Amino acid sequence: MFKPTQYRAKATEYGDLAKSSTGSNQSRDFQKLEQKFTVLADNEQWLADNYRDTVTGADRDRSNGITLADEEEHILRCLGAAVIMQWKAIPTKLQRELFDTAGSLGDVPQTPALRGQIARFLHNYKDEEQPSNYYQTQ
Repeated sequence: MFKPTQYRAKATEYGDLAKSSTGSNQSRDFQKLEQKFTVLADNEQWLADNYRDTVTGADRDRSNGITLADEEEHILRCLGAAVIMQWKAIPTKLQRELFDTAGSLGDVPQTPALRGQIARFLHNYKDEEQPSNYYQTQ
């Protein structure tokens, strides 16, 4: 990646070429290149000057000290719990799609083990949520 000074040097180079060119079309092309490299230099300078504010600003706004990764993990846990709480109300086809998707999120060699863990979890949850005579009436 270029640094602002490198972009500015290129812009100056094209500016000089524009001044010394013989044809108006060629001069115009060099002026456009000079302008483009000047804009690139300005943008690169702005990024360098504002890097801390743009990249770490979101983390700095968290008054309770929770990092972005911790916050996202918390959100995913809450969403997962909400799905489990509504599992019986979810259509069977969607349940299968959710199960397949969740089972494929881990490492490929661990996929069968993960799918087994998810299946046991769902089975145990289902058993805990059903009344004791649920399976007798089915």
